[in-house]
Amino acid sequence: MAGDAIGIYGKGFGIPTDQTKYFTSFTLGAMLLGYIAGLVSIPKYISQQKALTVSAILGILFTAGAFLTSNYISVGFVAALGFANAMMWPSIFPLAINRLGKFTEKGAAILIMGIVGGAIIPKAFASLKEHYNFQTVFFALMIPCYFYILYYSIKGYKAGMK
Repeated sequence: MAGDAIGIYGKGFGIPTDQTKYFTSFTLGAMLLGYIAGLVSIPKYISQQKALTVSAILGILFTAGAFLTSNYISVGFVAALGFANAMMWPSIFPLAINRLGKFTEKGAAILIMGIVGGAIIPKAFASLKEHYNFQTVFFALMIPCYFYILYYSIKGYKAGMK
């Protein structure tokens, strides 16, 4: 959502297209910083579990910030989600495939198929914003996702480790 829908999100505030066309690059810049931070710090300085928890909390905070502010500040919070999202990938995969044994390849394939959420959520946003306030729709779609990731980082990844 941070990269796919940020331009539409900015247009919701009446920001002109000649400016919103650059917003995705801000998200990509934040993602690059997140990838670098993850590469440098996970797992050398911070565990995958802790990194995922921090990323989910940042996602919740940035989403709330986008909802509670307006115009360029709100768009800035959406762009910052790129950082939080990028920090998740070096965390989710190791936690999810840990102890799968002979099912590691199938588990990794299922994770890759799970990326389809990146196609469904922006489409839902584009459709729902036509009928409801775009900030409310963004918040309502994103907050449950980040809370689920937070749950997974704290307890969910342990479900199969009995």
